[in-house]
Amino acid sequence: EKLTEDTRLIIPVHFAGQPCNMKDIKTLVKNRNIKIMEDAAHAIGSKYEDGSRVGNCKYSDLTIFSFHPVKTITTGEGGAITTNNEELYERLLLYRNHGITNNNSKLTGPWYHEMQCLGFNYRLTDIQAALGISQLKKIDDFIKRRREIVERYNEAFDNIEWLKVPYEQPDVFSAFHLYVLQIDFDKINKSRKQVMEELREKNIGTQVHYIPVYTQPYYQEHYGYKWGMCQNAEEYYHRALSIPLYPKMSDEEVEYVIEKILELGK
Repeated sequence: EKLTEDTRLIIPVHFAGQPCNMKDIKTLVKNRNIKIMEDAAHAIGSKYEDGSRVGNCKYSDLTIFSFHPVKTITTGEGGAITTNNEELYERLLLYRNHGITNNNSKLTGPWYHEMQCLGFNYRLTDIQAALGISQLKKIDDFIKRRREIVERYNEAFDNIEWLKVPYEQPDVFSAFHLYVLQIDFDKINKSRKQVMEELREKNIGTQVHYIPVYTQPYYQEHYGYKWGMCQNAEEYYHRALSIPLYPKMSDEEVEYVIEKILELGK
């Protein structure tokens, strides 16, 4: 319903690691001049309903990944883009390197290069790339441990009336970058701020992922967006709280987190 003649791009976000329904989104743009760019910052290692890996671009023009330190694998900072479109690939090579290419050096000399567009300095360093390659070798183990922790969390928090566990569609495979509980704070007579502070006193860090983007000052000032535009997103935001999830968590630490969260309702 939101697509118009002016629509040029759809950016599905694989939030917390769960892939969007890309097959249906691809069908949406059939016979339209609309590109698809997947935001897979949370979803390296995740799989679509057909079992193939997120990032193979069978349903999109581009897929972006993040290697920030809190992601499933890291290069310290930076990311990567995948595409099956050779034209887009060549443009990406230009943009990441100040718009500079040496493609014509064979005609002029090995010293020759030219700037064809106004690009950026978006290159990973060799050190970052080496770290990323070593991390890739461990990704299956990282994801396996994440899913073990998620399974234990789900078991512990299921059927607690003031908690809602994350949903995973039955046919997809989520790498679970985040584990976001939805908490009915009214039922436990505590604000989210109180809950976060109580858990912090017990050495349990939590975070809110995320404040709806359109409520940020920049978008409200420049585009007139206001609270109330996306009711489901806002209801989710007011209940959301991410709890610890990382491969080096011990079973004892997982049980400690569970115990302290359940105590919130007592």
